Amino acid sequence: MFSERTSFIGAPTSFSEAVAARRRESGALLDLTESNPTAVGLPPLPEAMRAALAGPSVLRYVPDPAGPRAIREAVAEHYARLGVAVDPDHLRLSASTSEAYGWLLKLLCDAGDAVLVAHPSYPLLDDLARFEGVALRAVPSTFAGRWELDVEGFAAAADSGARAIALVHPNNPTGAYVSRDEREALCALARARGLALVVDEVFLEYPLRDGVRVESVARCDDVLTFTLAGLSKSLALPQMKLGWVHVSGPAELRDEALRRLEHIADSYLSVGAPVLAAAPAWLAQATALQAPVRARIATNLATLRRVFDARSAATLRAPEGGWSAVLRLPATDTDEGWARTLLARGVVVHPGYLFDATSETCVVLSLIVDPGVFAAGIEALREAVDGSG
Repeated sequence: MFSERTSFIGAPTSFSEAVAARRRESGALLDLTESNPTAVGLPPLPEAMRAALAGPSVLRYVPDPAGPRAIREAVAEHYARLGVAVDPDHLRLSASTSEAYGWLLKLLCDAGDAVLVAHPSYPLLDDLARFEGVALRAVPSTFAGRWELDVEGFAAAADSGARAIALVHPNNPTGAYVSRDEREALCALARARGLALVVDEVFLEYPLRDGVRVESVARCDDVLTFTLAGLSKSLALPQMKLGWVHVSGPAELRDEALRRLEHIADSYLSVGAPVLAAAPAWLAQATALQAPVRARIATNLATLRRVFDARSAATLRAPEGGWSAVLRLPATDTDEGWARTLLARGVVVHPGYLFDATSETCVVLSLIVDPGVFAAGIEALREAVDGSG
């Protein structure tokens, strides 16, 4: 009755059931996993910007599989403010980066093909690949002062039928940007093996450490490259469904990819008129929309650094960007064991295995949680960890 590609969808995990049961019993918990910017007390979209949703164009249906050129020009102007020149003709609009991933998997892969991805990584990628009948081949990253990609591991994994390398820049959850050396090495590998690069830059604009060189890969012209971003993270507007894919690379490959992507998009026509009408005004105010998010991240990251100093049994794996953080915990228990201990204290964290962070015992925290909730949860976490010995 049901497709094989959905056979992996099973019952909720025992840990998620435990969290749900604790919520029913106790009501509010100190949830350090909340990553929805509309649910953590950030300022609402200003009235003047909400008014952009009410223009007369929202009542007209003008299908354009590439996305209206005026909106693609607004996205290009957004990149220009980041110091990157892109051609609007090389952009395709989607309702989200998740949808764009699905399009790219359709474009690049046949059923049974593989895409290489660095772990730890966001678990949604696994589901999106499975829905397309595509396998993800994991290449573990290592922590050596920063999270580093295993370029040799990518080369070895590419030997058996891979079609693309997927990177998240900066990574979710580790917060590590792809360094220039790593990018050059992976581009060389992609050229040699005939692979495409798929680079998710939704968190690009949230650097967290001084001296980190933040560069978009949207102008990578020597290998077929698809750069993804969207309003959900770039402007902290997940409820306004708009994402985009920028295509770069050798002209012949780039143009054929754009032609095929446009046909795929024409089968969905998923972006709504209201968000298209409002997007240019919102993108022009990106700095203002990002400011409260940046302030929230900075506050919570400062709390983490203060609480988990050199005297603590836990160690912050300091992120370079994004709005997640990995906290290494003592190996006296598993990451789920620690998560259950904290749940008993009314604190919710992500066990590291949910992100395939298997090289050490760790939990993953959201840095956009309300600062009062975050501070209280972190203090309870510290008491649990430092009192465990």
